[in-house]
Amino acid sequence: MMKTQKILTFLLQGGEIVKELKGKVAFITGGGSGVAFGQAKVFAEEAGMKVVIADIRKDHLDQALAYFKDKDVEVHGILLDITDRTAYAKAADEVEKVFGTVQLLCNTAGVSQFGPIEKATYDDWDWQLDVNLKGIINGIMTFVPRMIDYGQGGHIVNTASMSAFVAVPSAGIYTTSKFAVRGLSEALRLELEKYNIGVSCLCPGGVNTNIHEAVKTRPAKYANTGYYGEDPQVFAELKKAIEWGIDPVELARITLEGIKRNDKWILPFPEFIPLIEKNHAEVMEALRRYEDHPDVERRKNMMGTPDF
Repeated sequence: MMKTQKILTFLLQGGEIVKELKGKVAFITGGGSGVAFGQAKVFAEEAGMKVVIADIRKDHLDQALAYFKDKDVEVHGILLDITDRTAYAKAADEVEKVFGTVQLLCNTAGVSQFGPIEKATYDDWDWQLDVNLKGIINGIMTFVPRMIDYGQGGHIVNTASMSAFVAVPSAGIYTTSKFAVRGLSEALRLELEKYNIGVSCLCPGGVNTNIHEAVKTRPAKYANTGYYGEDPQVFAELKKAIEWGIDPVELARITLEGIKRNDKWILPFPEFIPLIEKNHAEVMEALRRYEDHPDVERRKNMMGTPDF
């Protein structure tokens, strides 16, 4: 009974945090294009939020700000490399001077570059992990203490991928980063409930974006690669593989509703159900294989029932 009451209280508190988003401040990484730009449009135009667009590409940032120029919304742009912790702290200070404390953090920026793991270099690993995982960690480390000090609750959306559940060939580094974001999000949700801060993990499948051009933002310090560079033919092939995907604005609307409900998962891609069911069935089979092992009962008694 106590556990049920705890869960109900958490869900109700979560709903109270995000029930009214109008006038609250959203910080969106990678906001100049793709999934994140869709979020910027919906959160500013439809939810009435004050939106900060952070992006590493000035051209994307300029295009995004130009889109909002003649609209009756409050939008502010910041040029930001999310792997730069000092720059991130300065960005947070700037946001608070312009709009106030961030209550919705969307860790959306991400990069991808595909190829066999055996051909990867350390730079290939470092670039994707630094952006896709450490960039999210930097956002959390920068804004969560400020949210807690503000004392008004909030919400965090970490963008992972359906690759956080299903591994696919030639995406080993990307998959590693997204599995990590999934685990981080689950842990963070447990940790932050006492502060009335909700956490959702958004896992896109096919989205019609230009993420295939991510290598254009790859810094020189990660120059050594075993994969492709800025190759128009490769870009065209990758674009063809995702152009059938959901529109970023529609995904943002779904994300907005997930935030309002304080959803743990935002997974509007049921086409992946067969693959995930297969994976989970294999996990359960592997666990049940040892149900009759003589040491299991002792461990169960020692462990008790986890309270989460």
